[in-house]
Amino acid sequence: MLVMNPRPILALAAITLLFPLACSGETPAPGNGAAAVDPLLGLPKPELPVGFSEAKAELGKQLFFEPRLSASGKTSCSSCHFPEQSWTDARAVSPKDDGKSNTRNSPSLANVARQPHFYWDGRAKTLEANVEAAWKAQMGGKPDEVAAALAKVDGYAKAFQGAFNAGPTAAHMIEALAHFIRTLHSGGSRYDRFVAGDKSALSADEQAGHALFVGKAMCIVCHTTPLFTDHQFHNVGIGMDAATPDVGRQKVDEKAVLGAFKTPGLRSVSRTAPYFHDGSAATLEDAVRVMAQGGKANAHLDPLLKPIADAKLSDAEIAQLVAFLRALDGVEPFTKPVLPQ
Repeated sequence: MLVMNPRPILALAAITLLFPLACSGETPAPGNGAAAVDPLLGLPKPELPVGFSEAKAELGKQLFFEPRLSASGKTSCSSCHFPEQSWTDARAVSPKDDGKSNTRNSPSLANVARQPHFYWDGRAKTLEANVEAAWKAQMGGKPDEVAAALAKVDGYAKAFQGAFNAGPTAAHMIEALAHFIRTLHSGGSRYDRFVAGDKSALSADEQAGHALFVGKAMCIVCHTTPLFTDHQFHNVGIGMDAATPDVGRQKVDEKAVLGAFKTPGLRSVSRTAPYFHDGSAATLEDAVRVMAQGGKANAHLDPLLKPIADAKLSDAEIAQLVAFLRALDGVEPFTKPVLPQ
């Protein structure tokens, strides 16, 4: 007996449900139940942790740009996450503090407060766990030594007292960094104005691209609104032709599909080149063409991609999709902090 894969059926149902919402100006919230929506960003308000404070976030902002957190004293979180690149670094893979290269592309930090898991393979269950792991592995940081050093800096000593009523500790630094990262948003795009009722916010080509995105091209099956990600893991064939492919999610969950990676959000996507977990697509058009072809063939390719390949998008339609994706660029004003000396 032929057993059908239920995911394509569910995916088509998602298109049916989401298309009228997109056209009516409503933006569905992720997860169960209705979430309060930030009227400026057009995004569901993130769930902030107990004890969240502006003082902690402001301290975390300084620490994010602080090279003294690294082993060499030359690398900071901002070395791989540039505000002008929507918190990516414009490199296929970035160097670590010790000069060795990472194996995966630096993902955007915009809207991570709304994500359920972290890293390309989802191995970190909390943002705090992600921060601590990246601090130690990427930057070679020794948290207790850094805490002792910052305690001797008057500006930091006062900032920690103001935020935590205590001096610097490893736990306080991780908490402050996570608080700051939760304030990084990408929303308020021309797309958001469009779905809010301003039909002049998108050009004719952008509107055509939007119709393709939720219709024929089926992008919305995995890039669901409002964050343009389903937070799931899919094998789209990237890097599977390597001699030793990156196993992706399977490193975390042995039952996961080989080579499956988290669906990236698409907000401000035009600012985050290069694309995919290995940074192998240099331009947004390159990335769209790969996906429009149904990904890259391999034994573990997600079956959701076959209908996309069968759609056989034309060059003109691909250009319209790219135009629409550029309309997802959000409002991301940012001023770098002054670091205590």
